Amino acid sequence: MFDNTARRLDGEPPTPLAGDDQAIDFAHLFRMTLGDHSLEREVLALFDRQAEMLIGRMAGSEPAEVAALAHTLKGSARGIGAFGVATAAESVEAAVRARDDVEGAVEALWQAALQTRETIANHLRAR
Repeated sequence: MFDNTARRLDGEPPTPLAGDDQAIDFAHLFRMTLGDHSLEREVLALFDRQAEMLIGRMAGSEPAEVAALAHTLKGSARGIGAFGVATAAESVEAAVRARDDVEGAVEALWQAALQTRETIANHLRAR
């Protein structure tokens, strides 16, 4: 993680520390929140809850609803820079369209979301 309170001279956030898992593109998030730390914390917390809720609702849902839930999560993930989650959600949509291993795609989405949620928890704890 990096300390978003420090800024480079060009106004961009500092680069993440080496070894950061990059579950979230914090430079993208910084741009999307216009450097507002309070807004950043709020959207990360919202995404954390949303990811858990939407993926949880996928279990036992009809394929069309699974695709709709994945589509919603994909948009939210892109907004905060969680591009791994967005890609995994897109794979769920594709699996539903192809009627091919939706369960496996949802599991991969869950794993991507877990990694991202852990990154969010660590980031919020560091604040």
